Amino acid sequence: MIAEIIAAGSEMLTPYRQDTNSLYLTEQLNDLGVTVAFKTIVGDSLEHLTGAARIALSRADIVLFSGGLGPTEDDLTREAAATALGRELHRDPTLLTDLAKRFAARRMAMPENNLKQTDVIDGATILANANGSAPGQYIDTVVPNQDGNGVRKIVILLPGPPRELKGMFKDVVLPILAPNLPPRFLAKRTLRMGLIPESQVDARTAPIYKQFTDVETTILAGHAEIQLHFLCAKDTLAEAQARVEELSALVEQEMGDAIFSSGGESLEEIVLLHLGMRQLTLSTAESCTGGLLAERLTGIPNSSLTFAGGVVVYNQAMKTAFCGVPPELFATHGSISAEVARALAEGIRQRTSTSFGVGITGLAGPSGGTGLDADKPIGLIYIAVATPTGTQVKEIQIAGDRDRIRLWASQHALEMIRQTLI
Repeated sequence: MIAEIIAAGSEMLTPYRQDTNSLYLTEQLNDLGVTVAFKTIVGDSLEHLTGAARIALSRADIVLFSGGLGPTEDDLTREAAATALGRELHRDPTLLTDLAKRFAARRMAMPENNLKQTDVIDGATILANANGSAPGQYIDTVVPNQDGNGVRKIVILLPGPPRELKGMFKDVVLPILAPNLPPRFLAKRTLRMGLIPESQVDARTAPIYKQFTDVETTILAGHAEIQLHFLCAKDTLAEAQARVEELSALVEQEMGDAIFSSGGESLEEIVLLHLGMRQLTLSTAESCTGGLLAERLTGIPNSSLTFAGGVVVYNQAMKTAFCGVPPELFATHGSISAEVARALAEGIRQRTSTSFGVGITGLAGPSGGTGLDADKPIGLIYIAVATPTGTQVKEIQIAGDRDRIRLWASQHALEMIRQTLI
């Protein structure tokens, strides 16, 4: 079965609000073996919302609405769903009584517009809302298709506030929906690779994943990494997992060490895992990244077991004071140089007595450097990794704005550590 999620609300068509409910609903539906094929965001227009509902009913087995169940004039989900289904709304007396009691308990007069929250689509099952005043609705019906035959459709109306939606779906919808779905199981796997072009990943893996027509493959690029997502639906979980694992094994064989995670872990998680397995420790000295590498590492629980700490050394005096960088290096090579990156890594490692030391220096922009660094291009980065057996230094040129340069520099540093460890 496939589902479509319709998020109602003009606020989600502005730059200020995002539809996060659909992410939760997709995860819950996937666990039931349901694939979400469409997601739609519709503004507060009865015409547009009704049109979206009709389209959804024509192509999806399950249609879920989030939002638009409030008391105001722009809450139109009930009306749109009823019209699309060709049904009437009726005012439910039990809901009306419950709503009146809710306001009375708060010693508040109930505004007239709240009455619309008691309107129910004919034939719908009312879904109790333990966290709000807007009840949901559940309709399991048969809708005629173009051939005149009946097609089963499930329509679910959920409130928009995440706390209300999640509570209602988990406690009320799942017990109704799950037993009424055919047995279907989804298996998922995510492979993550850093610092490799998306086109190269696809060129090398497409001949493999195209053979698995029963596994849905998605390639995502962003945040300085490439992700391969595999999704397979079968009648049993064992069948689905077997297909996903077979495809993953072939892709891992092709991509080799370029894959840093096959279980969805982040690069910083993998680095800390490798360090911990070897009982090694790490410290950092960052200039242009401003502590971003340390922030990523400390975002992982229990990172203190392997990450000793780091310093942000922006000017030359701080680089000398905290990492012992000889002043003559600045005079000879400038702050943005392989020599200074090496001195930062070796200096912080020595002063913190850690197994690994990382030094990062470069130009993140938007303005250029001064002195000996004046002619160096924005995006020029030097990263050094010092270990008990020696120090590696890498020169890279990163395109983009300041945020992208800093993010990619931290990613390069983590990948250097990982490659050293493996």
